[in-house]
Amino acid sequence: MHIPDRIGTLFHISILDLSGNSLTGLIPPSIRNLSELDTLQLEDNMLSGEIPSWLFDIESLKNLYLGGNKFLWNNHVKIVPSCMLSHLSLKSCKISAEIPEWISTQKNLNLLELSDNQLTGNFPLWIAEMEIEYLLLSRNKLNGSIPFSLFQSQNLSVLDLSRNNFSGELPQNVGHALKMKVLVLSGNSFSGSFPKSIADLPSLMLLDLSRNRLSGNTLPVFKSNLSPSYVDLSSNELSGDIPVSLVSGTFILALGKNKFSGSFPRNLTNDVLLEYLDLHDNNITGYFPDYLISQLSNLQVLSLRNNSLYGPLPSNSFYGSRLQILDLSSNSLVGSIPTELGNLPGMSGRLSGYMVGYTIGELELNWIEATVSLFSGMHTITIEMNDLTVNWKNAMQGLSSQDRHIYTLIDLSNNKFSGDVPDSFGNLIGLKLLNLSYNKLSGYIPQSFGDLESIEALDLSNNNIPGAIPQSFRKLDQLSVFDVSNNKLSGEIPRGGQMDTMNDPSYFANNSGLCGMQIRVNCSKDEPTPNDGEEEDEDDHDEKEPWLLWIGVWIGFPLGFISSVLTAFLGGYFVIPIAKYHSIHYRHR
Repeated sequence: MHIPDRIGTLFHISILDLSGNSLTGLIPPSIRNLSELDTLQLEDNMLSGEIPSWLFDIESLKNLYLGGNKFLWNNHVKIVPSCMLSHLSLKSCKISAEIPEWISTQKNLNLLELSDNQLTGNFPLWIAEMEIEYLLLSRNKLNGSIPFSLFQSQNLSVLDLSRNNFSGELPQNVGHALKMKVLVLSGNSFSGSFPKSIADLPSLMLLDLSRNRLSGNTLPVFKSNLSPSYVDLSSNELSGDIPVSLVSGTFILALGKNKFSGSFPRNLTNDVLLEYLDLHDNNITGYFPDYLISQLSNLQVLSLRNNSLYGPLPSNSFYGSRLQILDLSSNSLVGSIPTELGNLPGMSGRLSGYMVGYTIGELELNWIEATVSLFSGMHTITIEMNDLTVNWKNAMQGLSSQDRHIYTLIDLSNNKFSGDVPDSFGNLIGLKLLNLSYNKLSGYIPQSFGDLESIEALDLSNNNIPGAIPQSFRKLDQLSVFDVSNNKLSGEIPRGGQMDTMNDPSYFANNSGLCGMQIRVNCSKDEPTPNDGEEEDEDDHDEKEPWLLWIGVWIGFPLGFISSVLTAFLGGYFVIPIAKYHSIHYRHR
């Protein structure tokens, strides 16, 4: 559907909002007739063609939002604006070369959004001096350092320079921009120490400096109850102890892929609001603290993958926990897996009113969608947050930032757990991934695993698990990855449902006696079909009934034939004449 040309007859309209309507075609020239137009919103459609330069000749225009379309920007057209814009959003408009210098004429500019383009060159000094409140230049190819003068601004509230090629040290005066609420500098090549002045920002709610090369073992100390709600410093070269100074009131703390060391500090649990704690790929040592989960009552995501934790996993620490993602893989944990893990309400469908996000002031954070929304007048700004990286279906990947669905997983792989596989795990009907591979488990696969109705990936490989795969697995309608290789399993692999699609022989390799159609190994006739104590169901009865019929045929046919011959012979002896008998007898010879 096109924007109708007659829209230009609405001479007295001041706000024209057509965003999010799947509109196609060009911007009709008749819009230039709207002499009182204050705000034009055409975002998130499928409009195409060049962005017309005459838009900037509409003197009344103050707010222009064109992002999220298929527009082309002509770098060779000289623009001399007649308007004085307050908000300008040209995200994803295929703007290349340097940031257009005509923007410097817009002295009242409060919001500038040029994300998702192909901008190159250094950060312009004239932008740093414009006192812009919302500045979003993410996902471009800008390089060089950030000018010192940018943080002298008395208005700068939101700064997103993520996913560019900026380098050098961060200016030490970051904390001078006292109105800063959102600071996102991730995905660049910033190096050097962490600016201590960041702790002086009284209104900072979101801090993301991840995926840079920041180093040092001294991090800022935020004042009590003034730390950001969201802190992501992952994928840097930071060292020292776990920085508890960051978490006096933090909801989300991501410190993975650094060089933090030592054991868990006890005062980490002072942050009772903490929902998300990611410390994967560090050098954290010591026992898994029994107080960590029990005292962090709001914790929903815990990732400690690839550290040096050792000792048993405390069974009493999981009581009443709200955990939905638990990744303790690649440590040195020993002992049995606590059965209490099978009673986590967040994975068993017993947790109602689960909080997937929260609103703080004008910020709406949603860590399942990995987005932050900011409201500025009629415009909503969305900042992407980093995905949580997990081993999902035998591949390291981030959980989708576009999917609202709540992921639930337990990964205890590559440890030294022994003993039984907990039967209680069958209670986790909301669980999507369970990985217990590369341990020393020696108990049977529980029959209750057939109740994991949401399970998509189940990995029990590289253990010492004996016995049969339960026939209850035929009920797992969502299962797409099932790996039991390198165990001591035997018997027939269950048939039916998704189990018929598990035909990758490597997922069943190196077991002592597995057979079945999935691996093209026939089961011997005298080998009983494992049913783990189940009563024979209708499917088994239907499969066995034809064999009983054929057995009856093969036994009954010769017996009936012999009986008929004997009857005929005896009857002929008393009735048939001797000559006729000889005649018949002769023909048979």
